[in-house]
Order: sequence, then C-alpha cells, then structure tokens
Amino acid sequence: MTIRGALVGEEDLVVEGRVEGTIQIAGHLVVAEGGVVESDVEVESVDVHGQVAGDVTASATITIHPGAQVLGNLRAPRIIIDEGAHFQGAVDMDVELPEGLARVRAR
Repeated sequence: MTIRGALVGEEDLVVEGRVEGTIQIAGHLVVAEGGVVESDVEVESVDVHGQVAGDVTASATITIHPGAQVLGNLRAPRIIIDEGAHFQGAVDMDVELPEGLARVRAR
C-alpha cells in the first residue's frame, strides 16, 4: 500500500508499506523492515528498520536499527545508530545543557 499526502495524528504509527508526504504524530513511529518513508518526519520517537528518505525530528529518541537505511538529517536529544545501519546526513542533538554546565561551556 502507498499513501501520498500528510499523516497527522496523536497515536502511534507503524509503516509497513510506503508513505510519500509528511508525517507528524505525537506518538511513536515504527518504520518496519520493508517499509519505505519518503517524507519529512516529526514525531515523539521513531524506530527505523526499513528505509527513510527525508529529515527526521523527534522530541525524544531516534533509533536506526541494523539493515535500516536513512538518507536525511536527524534532530533529537537522543540518537542511536546501530552497527550495520546505513545513514547519510547530519546529526543535530539539540540538547539544553544544565545551568552549571552551560556556564562552564560559555567561558
């Protein structure tokens, strides 16, 4: 199955087919093995076992599992790229530093 367009929601989502468009969900996204996402993704967290072509932004965690392929930029406070995963892009771990550490870094 192929979905073309925007997917917006509050619940978790598992992609086993193909999505072309944008994905914005407040829950957890799983791109299953064999699943293909050709879109930008904004989620709470994501586990990639299949393929993603697009920028991925998560408020919690991005995990790219062995055999997965991701072509795009990643932005999350926690990013895990397992051995055997294929990734091409930039990583931005936009993490706010604790106040004491922020002062030390500013010196």
